[in-house]
Amino acid sequence: MKPLVTIFFLFSLGQLKAQELFVYTEPASNMATKSIGIRLNNYLMKEYLKSGYKYQLAPEIMWGVSKKVMIHAEGFFSNRTDNFKAEGGALYFKYRFYSQDEVHSHFRIAAYARGAFNSNYIQQPAINLNGYNSGYEAGVVATKLINKLALSATSSLMHATDNTAGNKFQYDNGSRNAVAYSLSAGRLILPKAYINYQQTNLNAMVELLGQTNLQTGMSYIDMAPSIQFIFLSKMRLDLGYRFAVVNDLARNTQQGFLLRFEYNFFNAYK
Repeated sequence: MKPLVTIFFLFSLGQLKAQELFVYTEPASNMATKSIGIRLNNYLMKEYLKSGYKYQLAPEIMWGVSKKVMIHAEGFFSNRTDNFKAEGGALYFKYRFYSQDEVHSHFRIAAYARGAFNSNYIQQPAINLNGYNSGYEAGVVATKLINKLALSATSSLMHATDNTAGNKFQYDNGSRNAVAYSLSAGRLILPKAYINYQQTNLNAMVELLGQTNLQTGMSYIDMAPSIQFIFLSKMRLDLGYRFAVVNDLARNTQQGFLLRFEYNFFNAYK
């Protein structure tokens, strides 16, 4: 029933208007030059083999180095071991190397890389550099904006290393490598017409998020509908729900909620 509801939601986006901001993925565009952003990412994920939910807090700071370069630094805290504690962090780098801008559309391509470390024990063959595995990732993201319809796709290679604190990757060494991919679409619902930058924006979107292990060939594909509010052109609130539609690659959490608050400081320094 859930996939049918979300598929209907995706097609209904065709009647709306959109914006190039996504909840579960980053677009090829960067934040404004010389701006600093802060995020509080809150994940509430349902346990697959046990009852209840696990909570993860991931504070993040973002830096718009230039119109082509953006850097994120992120920390991970969770109660996966029942005690809420710090578990690791990650660094994300994005370089936009292609841009084709027109009056009512643009097309951009960027390369990105991510490195992460985590001290928790490894408990699933699926690789997750967002608070579960240590490792690194490199990929490409392409984003198209047409008459306010935003479409974005990513593809990357991931490699899991041993976690810190002596927590080894417990699966076969060939399973350390995976391909990750995503497809995102979003539109702006409100306002119907822009009067000034003080108006609240409401965006709706849906994203497909997948991974395939290069040794086993096993995969998962998640669907993630979400809504997004932008206040005063600098504050952002994201609400999303992610669930599996294809789930051959085992994970401890296969569905859950995301709540994110973001605040941007434009022209933060000279």
